[in-house]
Amino acid sequence: MTEGPDQSQRPAISLYAVTEWNPEEIVLLYREAGWWDESYDSANIPAIIRGSHRFVIAVDERTGSAVGMGRTISDGVSDAYIQDLFVLRQYRRCRIGVEIVRHLLGLCAEDGIGWIGLIAEPGSHPFYERIGFRPMIQYIPMLYK
Repeated sequence: MTEGPDQSQRPAISLYAVTEWNPEEIVLLYREAGWWDESYDSANIPAIIRGSHRFVIAVDERTGSAVGMGRTISDGVSDAYIQDLFVLRQYRRCRIGVEIVRHLLGLCAEDGIGWIGLIAEPGSHPFYERIGFRPMIQYIPMLYK
């Protein structure tokens, strides 16, 4: 099992809102998150990034590589949904995920978007609650199949 970075040697991480990024690095993040099906085409990654309201990458400045990501999907006016938040396991416990979410929230606020939702994966809701998200009681996420 890979351990997180030594807290005395926290990685130098920068966040960037991007309109393009190396598709293979994004595929690596999706794959590590368990969200990448090998039948998907990495040629679609640029369209995913451009089609997002905002796409934020966390970059380890020592390596120049993406170590985390998150994005919002929105019409840019009324509401937004945070999606695809992920940080590589070896970079967790360094507040990178929190900073990605806060950066996305700030970008939404700049655009005047006040309603921001997400669907938390099982067991991840305490992470989002610490940032200020609350369960939407009586609402049920649904997926068309």
